[in-house]
Amino acid sequence: MLSNKSNENTGTLAQALRIRKEREKSYRERALKLFPKLCGRCGREFSGKRLRELTVHHKDHNHDNNPPDGSNWELLCIYCHENEHSRDQVADAYATDLVGESLDDNLKHNPFEGLADLIKKYENNRE
Repeated sequence: MLSNKSNENTGTLAQALRIRKEREKSYRERALKLFPKLCGRCGREFSGKRLRELTVHHKDHNHDNNPPDGSNWELLCIYCHENEHSRDQVADAYATDLVGESLDDNLKHNPFEGLADLIKKYENNRE
């Protein structure tokens, strides 16, 4: 019984990976025909074997949104593509607020609190 489920899961996973590869190949091939073969961020040019380092980034992060004109794509090298997604993860982490706590509540510390008193005290001691 367990082996049947295992085979089903393996078959489902293999099918999902095959569909993903086909989808990626299809929009990647179209993007490579539409756009110059350079990274949209760092400007590096790619050709030959190094062309595999050029990836398609979906601007809206929806891999099913593949318009024929390529308006949702940009070609990025693997390094810039990784950087793009890392920045989104960092931004998402900072965007999560504690429930019931606004950003203003976190900004109550005043590093110059008491500075005016210290200046007055200093000036009084100088006289």
